Amino acid sequence: MDNLLDLQLSNALGAANASGENRATPHVRTEEEARAVAEEFEGFFLSQMVSAMFGSVGQDNPFGGGAGEQAFRGLLHEEYAKVMAQSGGIGLTDRLTTEILRYQQAGGEMS
Repeated sequence: MDNLLDLQLSNALGAANASGENRATPHVRTEEEARAVAEEFEGFFLSQMVSAMFGSVGQDNPFGGGAGEQAFRGLLHEEYAKVMAQSGGIGLTDRLTTEILRYQQAGGEMS
């Protein structure tokens, strides 16, 4: 599985370099900042997964539903995802941190 992820990341980097696009994040200068960006991305990704997972849960519950639940359901999913990402998540943060730093070094953004 790791080899497949490495291959996909390498292909994406190669395609971006071949097209002449420079998508380096200029505000990420240290490993800590890269890790924060990667953790934020993993949180967003997990939020989308949690939203899909809970899409039809609780609709027929006699103690749930209504406008209040509907209004705050997305916020609850975001908080679930943030906690999961901060607790280690599914392993995207470490890999993305490495790739952000590698991508910026290849683009000459890191000193």
